[in-house]
Amino acid sequence: MSESPTTLPPAYRVLARKYRPQRFSELIGQEAMVQTLGNAIKRDRIAHAFLMTGVRGVGKTSTARLIAKALNCIGPEGQGGPTIDPCGVCEPCRAIAEGRHIDVIEMDAASHTGVDDVREIIEAVRYASVSARYKIYIIDEVHMLSKNAFNALLKTLEEPPAHVKFLFATTEIDKVPVTVLSRCQRFDLRRIPADVLAKHFGWVAAQEGVTAEPEALALIAAAAEGSVRDGLSILDQAIAHADGGAGVVEAAAVRAMLGLSDRGAIRALWGQILAGEAQAMLGALANQYELGVDPAAVLRGLLAECHAITRAKVDSRPDPRRSAEDQAALDEQAKALSFALLHRLWQMLLKGHDEVARAPDPQLALEMALLRLVYASSLPDPAQALGGSAQGAGVSDQGSHTAPAAGESQAPLLALPADYAALLVALEKRGKHSLALSLHDHASVVEFAPPALVLHMARPMSAEFARDLAAELKAATGAIWAVSLSDTPGAPTLKAQEDAAEAAAHDAILAHPIVAAALEAFPGAELMLGNR
Repeated sequence: MSESPTTLPPAYRVLARKYRPQRFSELIGQEAMVQTLGNAIKRDRIAHAFLMTGVRGVGKTSTARLIAKALNCIGPEGQGGPTIDPCGVCEPCRAIAEGRHIDVIEMDAASHTGVDDVREIIEAVRYASVSARYKIYIIDEVHMLSKNAFNALLKTLEEPPAHVKFLFATTEIDKVPVTVLSRCQRFDLRRIPADVLAKHFGWVAAQEGVTAEPEALALIAAAAEGSVRDGLSILDQAIAHADGGAGVVEAAAVRAMLGLSDRGAIRALWGQILAGEAQAMLGALANQYELGVDPAAVLRGLLAECHAITRAKVDSRPDPRRSAEDQAALDEQAKALSFALLHRLWQMLLKGHDEVARAPDPQLALEMALLRLVYASSLPDPAQALGGSAQGAGVSDQGSHTAPAAGESQAPLLALPADYAALLVALEKRGKHSLALSLHDHASVVEFAPPALVLHMARPMSAEFARDLAAELKAATGAIWAVSLSDTPGAPTLKAQEDAAEAAAHDAILAHPIVAAALEAFPGAELMLGNR
């Protein structure tokens, strides 16, 4: 007597498949495209070819299938027409969702790249659909088609039979020939904002009966980089990890799973760098290494911190995604740090990120990169380091301006800057960042006697430049300025002074005992400072 066959349990469906959008209302973050499609269907202005482009996981193929449903839906009663809200219960809707509709043909261009594959389509489009209103061809990763395949498709794509619609999807729109683009209605699917992703992942977790901490959802959304599919894959892994404990997706577990450093650790590391605490910084890095944090992730966190502080200097409005404590710390550092220092730290962090990516031992490269930052962040202002014209500049190590010494005369009503660098700060405070940067990089000061200013410009300027600059200086200081341009060069530009100071700092850092010991321990290593 034979044994009865064993009934297998239903196969597990990953979250990215289980929660694939089945209606346009479930397609998050693409409201503009849905509205355009809805209007086109309502007014019977349906294009014969659609092209969806965007990064991975934003819903290109899902959108193509939804369009196929929308065009072929017949409604629960079997009498409906094309609609932006397909019913999902009629036979065409169910067959398309299950991938078995005979008139909706999906093709992966990555594995069907040749002209013969396209010729099969060209031959088939001549025949009417079997049961659907439209015969629809969905071609994924269409940019993978060969040049000959594209050429063979052009004529049919331009004048297809009335019963045929083409739906293309691609992640590399620049590889699709212009001749094809011009024959399609194009939709650029946007990256999904992190806050929208976090809300969606929270809903998915609730549907799965799992509790997730808000910070854990935010970390997953950030790691997804705008991709719903990538984020759901990470959430799937996080839920599997949580099943071993209390069934709660915790931020600490997600951080460990992704190899991330938490914001508090990054903020503490940033503070140690600015304070010049080399030993404390190395100890903090050792702790991060023991926790399994990727060295590149540490640098990405520091880059994000530097970027946030710089943004806060330009825009003082609070970030709703940050706690009140985080925002207060951000505002305090934005006031204390100058644009010049933040720019220098940003460039050095970028260089360190590249070095970590190439280094045989990323952790050692990270330590060397952050040691550079420790000493560079505490360097004096370039004007002070050079001396000479910098005497009495009144600029602190962090670039903030100190009050002039007692006894110096000041105009009682006019806030005249004490030096040329302070003049540029006044322009920056008025939001004239481009003008201040141009004067910083290209202006050589011939005479500075407020409210008179004579400059030599290293590059040609418009005839109205001196007049416009005088107007901006009046708005910034309240004084009427006399600005003129000279053909005779004056003092080095501020950029040239900073470059010279950086070179001097490079030599000073080389002479520091810790750096000297590090270079001795790693023969052949080279110390790089900033953009050097």
